[in-house]
Amino acid sequence: MTTARCELVDPALTRYYHCISRCVRRAFLCGEGFEHRKQWIEDRLELLAQNFSVSVAGFAVMDNHLHVLCRLDPDDAKPWTPEEVIRRWLAIYPPRTLALDDEKVVQMWLDHQIKDEKRVEVIRERLQSLGWFMKALKEPLARMANKEDDCKGTFWESRYKSIAILDEEALLATCAYIDLNPVAAGVSASPETSKHTSIRQRVAHVRRKGKLDRMKAAKQGSVAGSRAAGNVEQDHWLVPIEDRRAHTNAKTKSTREGMLESVSLGSYLLLVDYTSRLFRNGKARVNAGVKEIFERLGTNQEFWSDHMKKMLASKELFGRYFASNRVSLRKLATDRGQRHLDNLSPQLSG
Repeated sequence: MTTARCELVDPALTRYYHCISRCVRRAFLCGEGFEHRKQWIEDRLELLAQNFSVSVAGFAVMDNHLHVLCRLDPDDAKPWTPEEVIRRWLAIYPPRTLALDDEKVVQMWLDHQIKDEKRVEVIRERLQSLGWFMKALKEPLARMANKEDDCKGTFWESRYKSIAILDEEALLATCAYIDLNPVAAGVSASPETSKHTSIRQRVAHVRRKGKLDRMKAAKQGSVAGSRAAGNVEQDHWLVPIEDRRAHTNAKTKSTREGMLESVSLGSYLLLVDYTSRLFRNGKARVNAGVKEIFERLGTNQEFWSDHMKKMLASKELFGRYFASNRVSLRKLATDRGQRHLDNLSPQLSG
């Protein structure tokens, strides 16, 4: 039986959700000559991340499906003024009849909109909603594709899958899994060459800033990696890998919340490269930087390698929750008055 979305998505439980949406009949509607649609999706994701209080922590756009790792940030929306709420909604859903290049006309329209206080609060709620985020991502793209194909009908499967990420190891595994999807599918030879992925976005951002060589310092350990990376991701639209708020001081401003403390971008790139080699070659060398990540998470090379190989080789992921151990799952089941909850389980090929 289908579970109501409100029972699956709860910021009090976790703020991180891995969302998967597939093209109808799993047809390759973003491949086979339609690869430019992947850029449509990537551009739309950036626009939504800049206007919703839902952040994007990772993504991979494939030929027939889409992965997005979202973080719910409902508190960000609370201080928005009514005009800011409407301006954000305007950026996402601009009226066809509104002259957007005329600021006076736009301001008059905004002044009229903010008079409806109930409407403003409805939109504020929508801008905090994962469901509305996915709706705002998928519907406009479906219309664009249908217009291009000169047809009508469904582009995406009606319901997206959301997986609640319950702990740090599961969060890191999800990030790596999403970024390695093109490698696992045989589309790309390596993570850094995988188009339309968050890892490529991150690497390109660091390269533009001329700091890509600094990422190599992570091989020496997390401290060296963190110092070398600094605040390189603070001005990028994706959620930073490292949460550096504890490093904030008078000279260095690290105000954006990242995903994990003591895991720098360089360390994450090392881990993804290590995992990709496992999948491609069945073996990989564990350097000091990767070993330190496993120690910090309380896991080991064997467990990580086995689990990631199964995930990357799977045809589909089953389950609505993902935890690295069953303790958090048992607690959640008890809190909800249920006997048990199914942990994420990959369906293996063959």
